[in-house]
Amino acid sequence: MSGGRVRILMAKAGLDGHDRGVKVVSRALRDAGFEVIYSGLHQTPEQIVEAAIQEDVDAVGLSSLSGAHMALFPKIIEGLRRRGADNVVVFGGGIIPSDDIDALKAAGMAEIFTPGATTTEIIDWVRSKIGVAA
Repeated sequence: MSGGRVRILMAKAGLDGHDRGVKVVSRALRDAGFEVIYSGLHQTPEQIVEAAIQEDVDAVGLSSLSGAHMALFPKIIEGLRRRGADNVVVFGGGIIPSDDIDALKAAGMAEIFTPGATTTEIIDWVRSKIGVAA
């Protein structure tokens, strides 16, 4: 943890315009006491990395419903590593086939939440992996 409250950047990478899920998770994390920054739609991997660095976040939560997760998520992880922010925990969710989950975790994703995951599960995972909200 960077000190104080746990800070989480929630982001939608690429051209995916479906943001209901990321907004629900963002609100649940906020209501659980985490400091949540939502970067909005249509962010490039570079914009997400830059926001994570500037906001000094402890974690980045990514959402993908467009099928571009295998191209975009690893670019974000690599960008964080190049910028010396490899301590930032990266997790994601959305429509991600089970065959892709192992590859994404091998690329550095800490966890992937698929449809059916509850906000309670996500909050509990964040607390266990990153820290308890202030």
